Amino acid sequence: MDQTGIRKGRIHINTNCVRRAGPGTLINPLLSKASLHEQQTSFIFKAVILFFSIFKIFSFSLFNRCTGPRFKSCFLSFVPLLTWLPRYPFRENAIGDLISGISVGIMHLPQGMAYALLAAVPPVFGLYSSFYPILIYFIFGTSKHISVGTYAVMSVMIGSVTERLAPDSDFMIPGNDTNSTSLDIVSRDAERVKIAATVTFLSGIFQLLLGLVRFGFVVTYLSEPLVRAYTTAAAIHVIVSQLKYSFGINPQRYSGPLSLIYVKDCALLGQTNIGTLVVSIVTIIGLVAAKELSALAARKIPIPIPVELITIIIATVVSWQMDLKTEYGVEVVGKIPSGLQAPVAPAVSLLGSMVGDAFALAVVGYGIAISLGRIFALKYAYKVDSNQELIALGLSNSIGGLFNCFAISCSMSRSMVQVSTGGKSQVAGAISALVILVILLKIGELFEELPKAVLAAIIYVNLQGMMKQFGDIRSLWRTNKVDMVVWVMTLILTVLFNPDMGLAASIAFSILTVVFRTQLIIYFFTHLQVKEIPGIMIFHSSATLYFANAEMYIDALYEKTGVDVAKLLSHKKKLEAKRLRKEKKAAKKAKKEAKKRAKEAVKAAEVWKGGEKNNTQTMQSRRTCLSSLLVISLSGGVVESMENGDFFNEKVTKSILFSSVHDAVLYCQQGNSEEVQYILMSYTHTRISEVS
Repeated sequence: MDQTGIRKGRIHINTNCVRRAGPGTLINPLLSKASLHEQQTSFIFKAVILFFSIFKIFSFSLFNRCTGPRFKSCFLSFVPLLTWLPRYPFRENAIGDLISGISVGIMHLPQGMAYALLAAVPPVFGLYSSFYPILIYFIFGTSKHISVGTYAVMSVMIGSVTERLAPDSDFMIPGNDTNSTSLDIVSRDAERVKIAATVTFLSGIFQLLLGLVRFGFVVTYLSEPLVRAYTTAAAIHVIVSQLKYSFGINPQRYSGPLSLIYVKDCALLGQTNIGTLVVSIVTIIGLVAAKELSALAARKIPIPIPVELITIIIATVVSWQMDLKTEYGVEVVGKIPSGLQAPVAPAVSLLGSMVGDAFALAVVGYGIAISLGRIFALKYAYKVDSNQELIALGLSNSIGGLFNCFAISCSMSRSMVQVSTGGKSQVAGAISALVILVILLKIGELFEELPKAVLAAIIYVNLQGMMKQFGDIRSLWRTNKVDMVVWVMTLILTVLFNPDMGLAASIAFSILTVVFRTQLIIYFFTHLQVKEIPGIMIFHSSATLYFANAEMYIDALYEKTGVDVAKLLSHKKKLEAKRLRKEKKAAKKAKKEAKKRAKEAVKAAEVWKGGEKNNTQTMQSRRTCLSSLLVISLSGGVVESMENGDFFNEKVTKSILFSSVHDAVLYCQQGNSEEVQYILMSYTHTRISEVS
């Protein structure tokens, strides 16, 4: 035992790892590491106890409500691996899954390192994010063909959080000169890794809770135009964030709304590192040309050419041989530690400042994964459980957050490679994770001389598909202009605001368009090849009737049928006033001409009868308008609501209700009224009483 009370040989101490907590403050690495180890162990133990307590309560309540076989079925649905793995067709699927897993694992290497730059963390943490979450999804996921792992949109959302909570300005330390300062990159990266892991852990908790309460339908509020526009806008954020690696500059970053407007990359173009710019241009040209050749050779070669892997290998060798870092000042990846990391407790003190970001990550990640999963499920005739996908992604992110991973989703490019190379089950994903494990243990340190400009170029080329989505505007203009407005507004809102705030604003705008669409009354009287029956007018509405469009419905009904209740009531009031004036005038005349009472009384009676006759005709016309309005296709619940609302009276009875248009037309043709008959059709069969 030494002075600290820790047995020698149990803890390996690196005397060079002295962490700087602030300007001029040093922390004893031995004491801080022991204390940190105790805190991490305590947190993980409490988290495990909490998880098993929730699972125990959930399973106990489920066991009390259902039988043993049903409980077994629910448990197997919670862990799908136990259902499909024993039935795995080894002869049919093994070779395809093996080739597919190796191919996708090779793609994980460059994409994981590149997308780590988007998340503003060291590249090695992109490899961690391509290993731990994939294994968790292999156990709990239900989609056989999607490739989960790092994704550009999720990474840029993580990057906005890390740069906001840990800006470079917080890690400037005084230099040797009086007015000089330098950036403490080690401390900054360590803090950003902690922030990324914490927000990932919290987003996983959100997904897990939403899955347990069967809230998978939340993705229905993310329409296809909204998702495609959002990913396009996120791609713009990605491009802007990577310009510093392509030009070798270090601009000041801003966070919050309108952050792209305050970017000053153009003002720093005069400080461009020529060597870095040349590396970027050459890499982009080479990648585009290689991908085009690979697409042409895809028909002859069953396995896709790993263009990105070949690129980073060549770039690493060239950088090492030419010493680009020293000779030309090209920024490289740097130290890549080999091996795996122990679990680390998330920073609980930061949770309150990232709730909105975590929820946005949870919704976006799930929305992209379930959308792509359903596409493949429909194509290959199997079912994807939306709630189980939430649980799988939630466990992948929450457990991955404990191992310093950042939030994951699925990638279209990797999923297409997994399918095209013969992948038929989740085994392909597990094999790709094993490829990453080999890289982390043995090969990762070979890429320490890889220029970051090459990773930025890989990101640019991979965003080609997202940028092509601008073509949606033209197609939506021809098909659905409201969806086009949603697309454009989502793009604008997400570009102007951060991805998290842009998502919330876009969803709110999309919901407003839903209200607008339901208020649009689509009505018509005739179809092609349908003859109009003289004296009968049929009004057909295809919109659901409720409080927001009730007035618009009535206006449309009055306009098309020619019934103007306001003019009708105004005419009635005028006749009533005219009658009263005549009666008053007749009374005065009767008093003045008492001697001629009999004669004047007869005249007054004639005048009164004439006014009464006109008023009676008006009232009869109004009653005719009411009684000739025939309502069809009402459900029993709607009729009951009309009764409860005192819709029917001695003038408007249930005789105006019919089960079909044919019955209503036959009733009109029987000569029940000499006036024009109006037939009101309820297309939706609901909520007619709200316009009564």
